[in-house]
Amino acid sequence: MLDLGLGGKVAIVTGGSEGLGRAAARRLAAEGARVAICARRPDVLEHTASGIRAAGGQVLARSVDVTQAGQIETFVGEVVRDWGGVDILVNNAGTSAAASFEAVDDAGWLHDLELKLLSAVRLCRLAIPHMKKRGGGRIINVTNLGAKAPSAGGLPTSVTRAAGINLTKSLSKEYAADKILVNTICIGLVKSAQWERRAKGDLDAFYKDVAKRVPLGRVGEAEEFGDLVAFLVSERAAFITGTAINFDGGMSSVV
Repeated sequence: MLDLGLGGKVAIVTGGSEGLGRAAARRLAAEGARVAICARRPDVLEHTASGIRAAGGQVLARSVDVTQAGQIETFVGEVVRDWGGVDILVNNAGTSAAASFEAVDDAGWLHDLELKLLSAVRLCRLAIPHMKKRGGGRIINVTNLGAKAPSAGGLPTSVTRAAGINLTKSLSKEYAADKILVNTICIGLVKSAQWERRAKGDLDAFYKDVAKRVPLGRVGEAEEFGDLVAFLVSERAAFITGTAINFDGGMSSVV
């Protein structure tokens, strides 16, 4: 068995109640990490937390709106108070927002920036001092393929996610000497609750149809994303930082 060295580590996963965030939280907890998850809907959040506890994992779950700086600060403060610090941060919160340029007003731009970029900035700003005290840490910023190769009608997400890639590279260089490794995972077509809500019918048929766009011929599994997160934040990935990894089954036109 490959020991990832995550036993006893403290991890924060935003957007951790379902889909990709839930898969990452479950995988980290299974590896022995203490996992703090946050999301807006307390019922869905607690369902995920109960499942992690039932599997023997340690979890702290709090209802948090990551667009609210005060709520983020309270959440991270509680994690540090209860568990002594932060070793891992997975900035996963965010929903798809794709529209034509003329259809997005100032409110739409500002909300997307708060949700996807500024929340990550604030969480990093809060977590990094604690990582320094512990001799290092890991940060994963979840972005998407449009951040590298935007398509028409993909605003404002493609812009805010591109900023997330820039943030990743900037932080990786600034904090390499502190042994804080920062990477981003660029998501393609992966099974998630967002897709389930959009399908509005036969989910299997929906996934089969969209999989035609993927060279591997299928949609990715959330659990596979969780495996990638666990590896990137582990001791086995100690020489990987500043990278933007496509998790897309070969779908992207760029590396």
